[in-house]
Amino acid sequence: MGAKQTALITGASGGIGLEFARVFAEKGYDLILIARREGALRDLGGELQKKFGTQTAIIAMDLAVPGAAKAAFAEVESRNLTVDVLVNNAGFATYGYFTDIDLDKQSQLLQLNIVTLTELTRLFLTGMKARGSGRVLNVASTAAFMSGPLMAVYYASKAYVLSFSEAIAKELEGTGVSVSVLCPGATESDFQARAAMQDSKLVQNGLMKANTVARIGYDGLMASKRVIIPGFMNRLVVLLPRLIPRQMVPGIVMNAQARISH
Repeated sequence: MGAKQTALITGASGGIGLEFARVFAEKGYDLILIARREGALRDLGGELQKKFGTQTAIIAMDLAVPGAAKAAFAEVESRNLTVDVLVNNAGFATYGYFTDIDLDKQSQLLQLNIVTLTELTRLFLTGMKARGSGRVLNVASTAAFMSGPLMAVYYASKAYVLSFSEAIAKELEGTGVSVSVLCPGATESDFQARAAMQDSKLVQNGLMKANTVARIGYDGLMASKRVIIPGFMNRLVVLLPRLIPRQMVPGIVMNAQARISH
């Protein structure tokens, strides 16, 4: 794919992932894009080739199934591609009472948000450490800082991503490899539709632009910032558990995420 550095972005067919692809292309990177929707990835690749001269490798696959990370890594290796930057963006949420949500859907969430992210990070870090350079950006959420009734498993999964990322960032000090974690709040994407939560108060109260989140995430990653929280209001939100008794937080979050009564 040429002499330029290459960024691998998961969940690149829409939302923040798509905007990350545009930002990295603008900054001169070639790309490896992974998502389920091959047509959307090819359309994006064509757009970026025309606008920036970006070479794009497309891997259409579902990362929410066991073994997906190893399969994706093997595909990258088979194409003799080197990943200089890994952006673990793919993820989804479920919305509703925990006991009402399909168990298989919850398991898929955990597989994608936690297992696949962990495995991809582990697999690509080996090469980065050997080369003495590389960057990893894991996408968590402001949800990582608190418990979240009506999205219990999603919030817990993002708490894992935050803790995991901060820990390995410390372990990698001095290696030339950095790990950052991006914690956006509610952001414009198809995320809300997939979680069937378009009429929740959280969504109706306003969404941050995906391009804004991606640009802030890119800048923070390049500055080797450990935790990146885009937006003043989101930085205030993550302080909530520190400012009020912990037992009050679930009630506040549940009220904020409840469906709007019509």
